[in-house]
Formats: sequence, structure tokens, C-alpha cells
Amino acid sequence: MLLKKSTVAFLVFLAVAAFSVIQARSEVMNSGLTIQQQAIIPIAAFAANGDTEKLKSALEDGLSAGLSVNEIKEVLIQLYAYAGFPRSLSALNVFLDLLDTRKAAGITDKVGPAPHELPADAERRAIGTKIQTELVGHSVRGRIYEFAPAMDTFLKEHLFCDIFSRGVLSWKDRELATISILATLPAPAQLASHLRVCRNIGMTETQLKEAAAVLKARVSETAGTLMNDLLEKMYSADRKEGN
Repeated sequence: MLLKKSTVAFLVFLAVAAFSVIQARSEVMNSGLTIQQQAIIPIAAFAANGDTEKLKSALEDGLSAGLSVNEIKEVLIQLYAYAGFPRSLSALNVFLDLLDTRKAAGITDKVGPAPHELPADAERRAIGTKIQTELVGHSVRGRIYEFAPAMDTFLKEHLFCDIFSRGVLSWKDRELATISILATLPAPAQLASHLRVCRNIGMTETQLKEAAAVLKARVSETAGTLMNDLLEKMYSADRKEGN
């Protein structure tokens, strides 16, 4: 018995709808970086290498992508811990000038939530140690910290406590900025370490390889290739251990 055209059309509609649902679920399960996260990559990278003209364009792209003023400020503030005060201060000045220009043109940018400030009596060593341990996946020790114990103090009490506890950006977003900076410098050993941190806090292979692709396409082929090569080594080692 032949089906009526209306019935066939309805069945086709159901099939298309079902496929759309499956496709949408698949995209969620295999989603890469958000538009905002993609925008963080060139901002962090150009701030790190001091290319102020390209940084200005990246900052404009970031605001257009939906990053708030405070989110971008946090990327540029965190930069100093990995690339030094001169790069961080220069990048903040570029951003401030850009915001002034946009304001004069009648553009209102989203400011976003303010960072958290720790009380003066906070147990900064304990807070920083806890955050560092959660990021890395285990307590951090090593000969270098015995050789230069001040570095251990600065990392725990300042980087992981004062900076990573500020909020505004998620830990994933902060690590995304970090790996973009380290790939651009370049600092391969530290980059490899922070890629493991990214994996440990839940960033997927898809997301990290997309970060490398964005870095390669929008910033530097050398930096993107370095990140991708280290990711291949990391996941290849993971697969061997899994076997």
C-alpha cells in the first residue's frame, strides 16, 4: 500500500528532526573551544611577543567575540607571571588606549564581574598549595625548589594563590592563556608541563589541538607547530600507557 504524500513528508520531517538532535548532541559531546576562548589565544600570544599592532587587533576581536573588559585585563595581568612586567604593562597600555578610543567613538564595552580580593590574613601558602595541587594533579616537589626555595614560595603564594584565586576567568581559560604565552616565547619544557595541567583539569584533546590550530593560523606557525608536536607526544604516551 502506497503512503500518502503528506505521510511521507511527515516521516521525512521526523527523520530530519531526529538527525538534527543527534548532530546537536554530537557537537556538544565533541565541542571544541568557545569563540571567547579562541579569542584569548592571540591576545595572550601577541601580548607575550610584544607585537602591539597585532595585539590591538586581537583585543578588538576579543571584545567583538564577547570577552568582557575584566576578562581581557586578567589575561594581560596574568601575562607578567610568564613573560614579565614590561610585556604585561605594555599590553595593558595598548588595551587602555583602545578602550579610550572606543569610548570616544560611542562604543560601550561590557565590563564584567570584578576579581575577588583575598583578605589580608588569608593563608596564602595553604590556598596556593591547594590550587597548584588541584591543577597539576599531585603535590609539586623537585630539586629546583630545593635549590631556589623562593621560587616555590612565589609560585604557591603569588601565582597560584593571588592570581589563580582572582576569579573572572576559569582555570581552563587561565591555562589556555598560559599555553599560548609559553608556545609563543617559546618555553617548551614549561609548555609541556602546562599542557598536562590542561588535560588534568578537563580540557579535551579536541580543544587543545584546536588551540594549537588557532595559534598556528592567527599568530605563528612555529608556535602552533610546537604546541601540536608536544600534544602529539603527550597523547601518544597516554595511548601507550593505556595499552
